[in-house]
Amino acid sequence: MDKLSGLASKLGGGNKSKDQGSGGSGGQEDYLDKGLDSIESKFSGGKIDPQKMRSTNEKITDTARTKFESATGHKVPEKFSN
Repeated sequence: MDKLSGLASKLGGGNKSKDQGSGGSGGQEDYLDKGLDSIESKFSGGKIDPQKMRSTNEKITDTARTKFESATGHKVPEKFSN
């Protein structure tokens, strides 16, 4: 839990931005985003609300996509990435 909170604060997340939540064009979630939300909900004991952490989660998943693409030389399949 502490590691996840520390990562969120390092990436500048938290409760700063609520405008990406439920509406707008930025509200589309792919499998990677949903997986991260599921992990947060399961292992945080209800202390982390994935919707409040949306901007941080987007940064984490975007970084993961970039690292995958640089390591493999292939794009992330459309099924998993928006």
